[in-house]
Amino acid sequence: MAYDFRYEVAEGVATVTFDRPEVLNALTLDIYAQFRDLLVALRRDDAVRVLLVTGNGRGFCSGGDVHEIIGVMLQRGVKEHLEFTRMTGELIANMRLLDKPIIAAVNGTAAGAGAVIALAADLRLVAEGAKFAFLFSKVGLTGADMGAAYLLPRIIGQGLALELLLFGDSVEAATAERYGLANRVLPAEQLLPTAQQWAQRLAQGPGLAHQMTKRMVNNEWNMDLLSALEAEAQAQALLMMADDHRIFYEAFREKVQPVFTGR
Repeated sequence: MAYDFRYEVAEGVATVTFDRPEVLNALTLDIYAQFRDLLVALRRDDAVRVLLVTGNGRGFCSGGDVHEIIGVMLQRGVKEHLEFTRMTGELIANMRLLDKPIIAAVNGTAAGAGAVIALAADLRLVAEGAKFAFLFSKVGLTGADMGAAYLLPRIIGQGLALELLLFGDSVEAATAERYGLANRVLPAEQLLPTAQQWAQRLAQGPGLAHQMTKRMVNNEWNMDLLSALEAEAQAQALLMMADDHRIFYEAFREKVQPVFTGR
Protein backbone atom coordinates (compact mmCIF):
# COMPACT_ATOMS: atom_id res chain seq x y z
CA MET A 1 0.00 0.00 0.00
CA ALA A 2 1.17 3.55 -0.73
CA TYR A 3 1.40 5.87 2.29
CA ASP A 4 1.81 9.61 2.66
CA PHE A 5 4.70 8.87 5.04
CA ARG A 6 7.76 6.69 4.68
CA TYR A 7 7.29 3.09 5.80
CA GLU A 8 10.13 0.55 5.96
CA VAL A 9 10.55 -2.86 7.57
CA ALA A 10 13.96 -4.38 8.31
CA GLU A 11 15.04 -7.09 10.76
CA GLY A 12 11.78 -7.09 12.66
CA VAL A 13 11.55 -3.30 13.01
CA ALA A 14 8.93 -1.24 11.16
CA THR A 15 9.82 2.44 10.83
CA VAL A 16 7.26 5.17 10.15
CA THR A 17 8.82 8.51 9.19
CA PHE A 18 6.46 11.45 8.89
CA ASP A 19 7.67 13.11 5.70
CA ARG A 20 6.33 16.61 5.14
CA PRO A 21 9.36 18.53 6.43
CA GLU A 22 8.28 21.80 4.85
CA VAL A 23 5.40 21.98 7.37
CA LEU A 24 7.18 20.22 10.26
CA ASN A 25 5.44 16.98 9.25
CA ALA A 26 1.93 18.28 9.86
CA LEU A 27 -0.77 15.65 9.47
CA THR A 28 -3.44 15.54 6.80
CA LEU A 29 -6.75 13.69 6.97
CA ASP A 30 -5.24 10.97 4.78
CA ILE A 31 -2.17 10.58 7.00
CA TYR A 32 -4.33 10.22 10.09
CA ALA A 33 -6.38 7.50 8.42
CA GLN A 34 -3.40 5.70 6.89
CA PHE A 35 -1.47 5.57 10.17
CA ARG A 36 -4.59 4.47 12.06
CA ASP A 37 -5.15 1.60 9.64
CA LEU A 38 -1.46 0.60 9.51
CA LEU A 39 -1.48 0.15 13.28
CA VAL A 40 -4.33 -2.35 12.94
CA ALA A 41 -2.53 -4.24 10.16
CA LEU A 42 0.63 -4.48 12.30
CA ARG A 43 -1.24 -6.54 14.90
CA ARG A 44 -1.25 -9.44 12.41
CA ASP A 45 2.14 -8.84 10.77
CA ASP A 46 4.51 -11.41 12.26
CA ALA A 47 7.44 -9.87 10.36
CA VAL A 48 7.23 -6.82 12.63
CA ARG A 49 8.12 -7.02 16.31
CA VAL A 50 8.75 -3.34 17.05
CA LEU A 51 7.46 -0.04 15.63
CA LEU A 52 9.70 3.03 15.46
CA VAL A 53 8.09 6.42 14.74
CA THR A 54 10.08 9.53 13.83
CA GLY A 55 10.01 12.59 11.58
CA ASN A 56 12.01 13.94 8.68
CA GLY A 57 13.75 17.29 9.10
CA ARG A 58 13.35 19.73 11.97
CA GLY A 59 10.03 18.40 13.24
CA PHE A 60 8.70 15.17 14.65
CA CYS A 61 5.09 16.16 13.93
CA SER A 62 3.52 19.61 14.35
CA GLY A 63 -0.04 18.26 14.62
CA GLY A 64 -2.90 18.73 12.22
CA ASP A 65 -2.23 20.81 9.11
CA VAL A 66 -3.83 24.23 9.65
CA HIS A 67 -5.06 24.59 6.08
CA GLU A 68 -5.80 20.96 5.17
CA ILE A 69 -7.60 20.10 8.42
CA ILE A 70 -8.65 23.19 10.38
CA GLY A 71 -9.55 25.19 7.30
CA VAL A 72 -11.48 22.25 5.85
CA MET A 73 -13.24 21.21 9.05
CA LEU A 74 -14.52 24.72 9.78
CA GLN A 75 -16.67 24.36 6.66
CA ARG A 76 -18.28 21.19 7.97
CA GLY A 77 -20.95 20.34 10.51
CA VAL A 78 -21.14 18.57 13.87
CA LYS A 79 -21.39 15.09 12.36
CA GLU A 80 -18.20 15.53 10.33
CA HIS A 81 -16.35 17.06 13.26
CA LEU A 82 -17.25 14.11 15.48
CA GLU A 83 -16.20 11.65 12.77
CA PHE A 84 -12.83 13.41 12.59
CA THR A 85 -12.19 13.55 16.34
CA ARG A 86 -13.20 9.91 16.72
CA MET A 87 -10.77 8.97 13.94
CA THR A 88 -7.89 10.75 15.67
CA GLY A 89 -8.81 8.97 18.89
CA GLU A 90 -8.81 5.64 17.07
CA LEU A 91 -5.22 6.29 16.01
CA ILE A 92 -4.15 6.63 19.64
CA ALA A 93 -6.27 3.65 20.70
CA ASN A 94 -4.60 1.56 18.02
CA MET A 95 -1.16 2.56 19.28
CA ARG A 96 -2.06 1.37 22.77
CA LEU A 97 -3.82 -1.78 21.48
CA LEU A 98 -0.78 -2.78 19.42
CA ASP A 99 0.91 -5.30 21.69
CA LYS A 100 4.29 -4.70 20.04
CA PRO A 101 6.55 -2.03 21.59
CA ILE A 102 6.45 1.43 20.00
CA ILE A 103 9.45 3.77 20.20
CA ALA A 104 9.06 7.46 19.37
CA ALA A 105 12.32 9.09 18.23
CA VAL A 106 11.35 12.72 18.75
CA ASN A 107 13.78 14.55 16.47
CA GLY A 108 12.18 18.00 16.70
CA THR A 109 8.93 19.77 17.45
CA ALA A 110 6.14 17.49 18.69
CA ALA A 111 3.07 19.71 18.95
CA GLY A 112 -0.65 19.10 19.25
CA ALA A 113 -1.47 15.71 17.76
CA GLY A 114 2.26 15.11 17.29
CA ALA A 115 2.82 15.47 21.03
CA VAL A 116 0.02 12.99 21.76
CA ILE A 117 1.38 10.48 19.23
CA ALA A 118 4.74 10.64 21.02
CA LEU A 119 2.92 10.36 24.35
CA ALA A 120 1.09 7.21 23.20
CA ALA A 121 4.35 5.46 22.34
CA ASP A 122 5.86 3.12 24.92
CA LEU A 123 9.32 4.69 24.91
CA ARG A 124 10.36 8.22 23.98
CA LEU A 125 13.89 9.13 22.91
CA VAL A 126 14.23 12.88 22.43
CA ALA A 127 16.80 15.01 20.62
CA GLU A 128 18.36 17.84 22.65
CA GLY A 129 16.77 20.53 20.50
CA ALA A 130 13.30 18.99 20.42
CA LYS A 131 10.28 20.24 22.33
CA PHE A 132 6.75 19.18 23.22
CA ALA A 133 3.67 21.40 23.12
CA PHE A 134 0.18 20.26 24.03
CA LEU A 135 -1.14 23.46 22.50
CA PHE A 136 -4.83 22.65 22.04
CA SER A 137 -5.91 25.33 24.55
CA LYS A 138 -3.94 27.97 22.62
CA VAL A 139 -6.17 27.48 19.59
CA GLY A 140 -9.39 27.60 21.59
CA LEU A 141 -9.84 23.85 22.05
CA THR A 142 -9.90 21.59 25.09
CA GLY A 143 -6.57 20.18 26.18
CA ALA A 144 -8.40 16.86 26.51
CA ASP A 145 -7.83 15.68 22.95
CA MET A 146 -6.79 12.31 21.47
CA GLY A 147 -6.40 10.84 24.96
CA ALA A 148 -4.02 13.51 26.26
CA ALA A 149 -6.03 14.02 29.45
CA TYR A 150 -5.93 10.26 30.06
CA LEU A 151 -2.33 9.48 29.16
CA LEU A 152 -0.40 12.55 30.34
CA PRO A 153 -1.39 12.45 34.05
CA ARG A 154 -0.42 8.77 34.16
CA ILE A 155 3.05 9.55 32.84
CA ILE A 156 3.96 12.83 34.55
CA GLY A 157 1.29 13.27 37.26
CA GLN A 158 -1.90 15.33 37.36
CA GLY A 159 -0.43 18.66 38.47
CA LEU A 160 2.17 18.84 35.72
CA ALA A 161 -0.28 17.45 33.18
CA LEU A 162 -2.80 20.20 33.93
CA GLU A 163 -0.06 22.82 33.65
CA LEU A 164 0.89 21.61 30.19
CA LEU A 165 -2.70 21.13 29.00
CA LEU A 166 -4.04 24.44 30.35
CA PHE A 167 -1.20 26.74 29.29
CA GLY A 168 -0.14 24.89 26.14
CA ASP A 169 3.43 26.12 26.59
CA SER A 170 6.41 24.44 24.95
CA VAL A 171 8.45 22.00 27.03
CA GLU A 172 12.12 21.77 26.17
CA ALA A 173 13.83 18.37 26.00
CA ALA A 174 15.63 18.68 29.33
CA THR A 175 12.40 19.58 31.12
CA ALA A 176 10.59 16.72 29.39
CA GLU A 177 13.21 14.34 30.74
CA ARG A 178 12.87 15.79 34.24
CA TYR A 179 9.08 15.39 34.08
CA GLY A 180 9.41 11.77 32.94
CA LEU A 181 8.02 12.52 29.49
CA ALA A 182 11.34 11.55 27.85
CA ASN A 183 13.13 8.28 28.59
CA ARG A 184 16.41 9.75 27.29
CA VAL A 185 17.57 13.05 25.83
CA LEU A 186 20.32 12.65 23.25
CA PRO A 187 22.42 14.77 20.88
CA ALA A 188 20.59 14.99 17.56
CA GLU A 189 23.15 12.85 15.73
CA GLN A 190 22.74 10.04 18.28
CA LEU A 191 18.93 10.01 18.31
CA LEU A 192 18.08 7.72 15.41
CA PRO A 193 21.04 5.33 15.89
CA THR A 194 20.07 4.93 19.55
CA ALA A 195 16.39 4.44 18.68
CA GLN A 196 17.34 1.83 16.10
CA GLN A 197 19.59 0.10 18.63
CA TRP A 198 16.75 -0.02 21.18
CA ALA A 199 14.37 -1.29 18.52
CA GLN A 200 16.80 -4.05 17.51
CA ARG A 201 17.27 -5.12 21.12
CA LEU A 202 13.52 -5.46 21.48
CA ALA A 203 13.11 -7.16 18.09
CA GLN A 204 15.70 -9.78 19.01
CA GLY A 205 14.21 -10.36 22.44
CA PRO A 206 11.32 -12.58 23.56
CA GLY A 207 8.53 -11.02 21.52
CA LEU A 208 5.63 -12.74 23.23
CA ALA A 209 6.94 -11.63 26.62
CA HIS A 210 7.16 -8.02 25.37
CA GLN A 211 3.63 -8.19 24.01
CA MET A 212 2.26 -9.55 27.26
CA THR A 213 4.17 -6.93 29.27
CA LYS A 214 2.62 -4.06 27.29
CA ARG A 215 -0.83 -5.62 27.45
CA MET A 216 -0.59 -6.07 31.23
CA VAL A 217 0.67 -2.53 31.84
CA ASN A 218 -2.30 -1.21 29.85
CA ASN A 219 -4.81 -3.48 31.59
CA GLU A 220 -3.55 -2.90 35.12
CA TRP A 221 -4.07 0.87 35.00
CA ASN A 222 -7.68 0.30 36.05
CA MET A 223 -7.26 -2.68 38.41
CA ASP A 224 -7.04 -2.89 42.17
CA LEU A 225 -3.96 -4.62 43.60
CA LEU A 226 -5.51 -8.05 44.14
CA SER A 227 -6.97 -8.11 40.63
CA ALA A 228 -3.59 -7.09 39.23
CA LEU A 229 -1.76 -9.79 41.16
CA GLU A 230 -4.16 -12.46 39.91
CA ALA A 231 -3.93 -11.19 36.33
CA GLU A 232 -0.13 -11.26 36.52
CA ALA A 233 -0.17 -14.76 37.97
CA GLN A 234 -2.25 -16.02 35.05
CA ALA A 235 -0.16 -14.16 32.47
CA GLN A 236 3.11 -15.44 33.92
CA ALA A 237 1.86 -19.02 34.06
CA LEU A 238 1.12 -18.81 30.33
CA LEU A 239 4.54 -17.35 29.53
CA MET A 240 6.28 -20.03 31.60
CA MET A 241 4.86 -22.55 29.13
CA ALA A 242 5.88 -20.55 26.04
CA ASP A 243 8.70 -21.53 23.67
CA ASP A 244 10.88 -18.53 24.51
CA HIS A 245 11.08 -19.43 28.19
CA ARG A 246 12.20 -22.97 27.30
CA ILE A 247 14.70 -21.51 24.81
CA PHE A 248 16.15 -19.39 27.61
CA TYR A 249 16.49 -22.41 29.88
CA GLU A 250 18.15 -24.58 27.25
CA ALA A 251 20.54 -21.77 26.27
CA PHE A 252 21.41 -21.19 29.93
CA ARG A 253 22.10 -24.90 30.38
CA GLU A 254 24.30 -24.97 27.26
CA LYS A 255 25.98 -21.65 28.18
CA VAL A 256 25.04 -19.99 24.87
CA GLN A 257 23.00 -16.90 23.96
CA PRO A 258 19.29 -17.64 23.52
CA VAL A 259 17.77 -17.08 20.08
CA PHE A 260 14.16 -16.20 20.80
CA THR A 261 11.36 -16.98 18.36
CA GLY A 262 8.64 -14.73 19.80
CA ARG A 263 6.44 -17.72 20.61
